[in-house]
Amino acid sequence: MADIESLYKKVDGVILIEIKLSSIMQLFNSFDPAPFHEKELDTAAEHYIVDTVKDFPIKTMFKIIIYLPTELAESEQAQKIGPAIQHHFEYRAMAADRKYRSHFRHGRSTMLIGLSFLTIALVARQMVSHLNNQLLAQIFADALLIIGWAAMWEPITVMLYELWPILQTKKVYQKISEMEIDIVPAS
Repeated sequence: MADIESLYKKVDGVILIEIKLSSIMQLFNSFDPAPFHEKELDTAAEHYIVDTVKDFPIKTMFKIIIYLPTELAESEQAQKIGPAIQHHFEYRAMAADRKYRSHFRHGRSTMLIGLSFLTIALVARQMVSHLNNQLLAQIFADALLIIGWAAMWEPITVMLYELWPILQTKKVYQKISEMEIDIVPAS
């Protein structure tokens, strides 16, 4: 199977993300009522750009090339495409940052609750293990240990597994927001 890099044009070590359009509005979400230069990108266009960047290591250099019909490529609206794309991904990076901070706060609070519950369960386990009925005491003590560690499930999930994909997505959005974007007449 071919290397992923072989599927894209490369100029001076920079991978080109090429998008060919017949109209400028193809690039933007038609349901977004915002002014042109603040419009949200079309979902398919956004996914194409993001997925391309995610296919490569984060240090890979990219450039976005938008091909438009000649009369549109030289228009005033075409000159606003680059800043509009950058603005869109700056907003996405800010949203990912807010999501990261929210998840981190949630992780911290669940960690505090989980550790508190685990401490209580371990102390109760110590007390129960000294009861006279050995088998029943052992079963109850083991149940307390399991319940205490089960309380740690959510904080561990959030802190170890849910935060990193959000952080990676934020890095991708930031990278795209800083990319060079060229508007070129279609040949």
